[in-house]
Amino acid sequence: MDKNIATGSFDIVYLREDSYVLKIQNDSDEVLHVEREIDSSFIQFHFCLKGSGKFLFNQGNYALEVSEEQSLLLYNTQTDLPLNLQLQPQSWLISVVMSLRKFHTLFSHEASFIPFLADGNKLQKHYAQEPVSPPMAIILSQIFHFNMHPSVKELYIRGKIFELMALYFNKGNDVDVEQCPFLINEDNVQRIRKAKEIMIERMAEPPTLNELATEIGLPLKKLKEGFKQIYGEPVYGFLFDYKMEFARKLLASGQHNVNEVGLKVGYSTASHFIAAFKKKFGTTPKKYLMSLAGGN
Repeated sequence: MDKNIATGSFDIVYLREDSYVLKIQNDSDEVLHVEREIDSSFIQFHFCLKGSGKFLFNQGNYALEVSEEQSLLLYNTQTDLPLNLQLQPQSWLISVVMSLRKFHTLFSHEASFIPFLADGNKLQKHYAQEPVSPPMAIILSQIFHFNMHPSVKELYIRGKIFELMALYFNKGNDVDVEQCPFLINEDNVQRIRKAKEIMIERMAEPPTLNELATEIGLPLKKLKEGFKQIYGEPVYGFLFDYKMEFARKLLASGQHNVNEVGLKVGYSTASHFIAAFKKKFGTTPKKYLMSLAGGN
């Protein structure tokens, strides 16, 4: 269960002893390889938020691909399905790995609603590739970009996973979108995603909200409401968090000084960058670097 091999980094959140979430982010220009032992007592859900990935099986003799806004479900009680993932450059993926025992408890009274949970199919294998719906995309984005105190991290993620499972298995045509009618229109969702990409690409010199709304072809009000609905915070709140995390990683790499990092994320003076960094992380860039040096 605890074996991890990756030529890169990923975040793992354990949700008690019977399930966990992997947040795998490859912002490099090379393929990221991730391996993890997963035995036959677990069911796997993989969701690609950006880019694409390839899951290899049987020593690489068989592969299943998952592309952006697609999901892959893997379930086989007869054989282990270890994670052997090749995540393409500039790709993001979230994996939910849950014990079959835990999974069955989620649907204990509605198991017949899901064919492969029926008694006659308990020993069968089940693979499924399906699109990620707009409501599911919201939950996945919130999981990927959440910024909460560590003390409530597990609770928050667990709640979001339950929401995600409910949406994944809601196969009816009457999905409740009253919470945000804006999201009925898939084109609007794509425009908001484009807005996020623009802000990240130009984080050192981001456009104004009016300029951004014009560029993606949405009214300003819809941009503000849609962005907060999908990503859980306002446009510039999201950008601030992204810039600070980007800056932290640059500092940790040891390849740039404080002034250089500040300029890269859009601060013309070191004092403004230091103030922003302290607001986000509660410490200055210098003290952060000292803490890294002290830990080595």
